[in-house]
Amino acid sequence: MSQQEILQLKQFASQQIVGQQSLINRLLIAILADGHLLVEGAPGLAKTRSIKVIGEGIEGDFHRIQFTPDLLPADLTGTEIYRPQDGSFNFQRGPLFHNLVLADEINRAPAKVQSALLEAMAERQITVGAETYALPEVFLVMATQNPLEQEGTYPLPEAQLDRFLMHVRVDYPNADEEKQILHLTRAEARNDNAAGKSEIPRLSQQTLLSARNAVLDTYLADNLEDYIIELVLATRQPDRYGDDLLGWIQYGASPRASMALDRCARAYAWLEDRDFVTPEDIQVIAADVLRHRIILSYEAEADGITPDRCIEELLARVAVP
Repeated sequence: MSQQEILQLKQFASQQIVGQQSLINRLLIAILADGHLLVEGAPGLAKTRSIKVIGEGIEGDFHRIQFTPDLLPADLTGTEIYRPQDGSFNFQRGPLFHNLVLADEINRAPAKVQSALLEAMAERQITVGAETYALPEVFLVMATQNPLEQEGTYPLPEAQLDRFLMHVRVDYPNADEEKQILHLTRAEARNDNAAGKSEIPRLSQQTLLSARNAVLDTYLADNLEDYIIELVLATRQPDRYGDDLLGWIQYGASPRASMALDRCARAYAWLEDRDFVTPEDIQVIAADVLRHRIILSYEAEADGITPDRCIEELLARVAVP
């Protein structure tokens, strides 16, 4: 039953968000795989709208944080408030205690704020003073970056990028999709319910947790497990697949990449209504899982080589079982 409800949520989101089916899919994969998402794209590409629509379909709460240079760690985690009446301190919870959190333009905040967020993502808890507070069991952070404006930004360190399950890039819609967007926004401005706006499905958190267990039970053959490991090892030992790759990659992906490929491939297959993983499932999500975990050499960057180009070559050269 949980699969049908998740697929209904996916269908509902697809009706409300035009031209970003891949982003919707990756958001659901991140929720099912219990991970976090880094989304990069120009303004106006429905990044915020996507997570808001998904949040409407889940019984939980959503919060948006606009990252700015003057933001403080306590603005995310919360702080202890002194009460002079009785001389006590009471902890006031911050926005990270919501189920779905949008960290908008994460690279506009300084490193100490980024670290507070990424620590909460990894540990699923927040420590203030001598007390530690657990975050919700259903907890997802979707951080966004604007690739167009780099002035006054604080790029995320490579080691911290590794904590994101996937790094998704979103692009502009095509002409037909842009026309649908015009129709949809006009209908919403008129509050026209006949414009394709269906009833919002509401997933309970228990249903979502059951779906996560079902994803973990999705069958992954031993040879495909070896294929995942071989892909990750190829980023660390690129000389096995060509001298050109050796010159491109300075540092390969960490073991988190293997775990992410495993979980994301299972979730992708499950969303495709299958109870087994195929090589294509791994290949489809490989770029999103690996692009932020590969550090290219200076020479490769100077030659215009991108992480996506590197991943394409790895997928072409590593034998498929």
